[in-house]
Amino acid sequence: MRLRVLAVGKLKDVGLEKACEEYVKRSRSFLPIDRRALRTNDAVLDEARTSCGRIVVLDERGEQPTSDEFATWLRTWRDQGVRAVAFAIGDAHGFADPHRDAADKVMGLSRLTLPHRFAQAMLCEQLYRAGTILAGHPYHH
Repeated sequence: MRLRVLAVGKLKDVGLEKACEEYVKRSRSFLPIDRRALRTNDAVLDEARTSCGRIVVLDERGEQPTSDEFATWLRTWRDQGVRAVAFAIGDAHGFADPHRDAADKVMGLSRLTLPHRFAQAMLCEQLYRAGTILAGHPYHH
C-alpha cells in the first residue's frame, strides 16, 4: 500500500524537511511514503481523489487515534486491498466542512493547535511508527 502526504505549501524550515525525509527514508521497507506540495486545499483534495482509494483529512476536530489504533486503520485498509491512502494537510486555515465530509476519515494529531507545516513532520513520523507496528519492529516501544 502506498501512502501519500499531500500538503499545501512546501516546507521552508530545513529542520522539518530533514525530519520528514528521514522518516520517509526509514519507512520505505514498511510502508512507502510519497510527499507532494500543492498550492491550495482544493488541489490537495483533487489530487487525493484521483490517485488514492482512501482520503484522510487532517483537522484538529478529527479523531485522535493512538499509534496502535492508527496502525489498525492502515492494516484494515491494506487487508481490504486499498492500494493508496492520501493524507491531506490543508493551509493555515484548514479544510472547510464539505472537505471534511468528503473524507473517509478526519484525523487530528493533537487537541493543541499546531502550525500546519509542523503537522507534516509529525504525520511522517506517525506513518513510520505505524509501519513498524505492523511489521512487529521494536521502534514503537
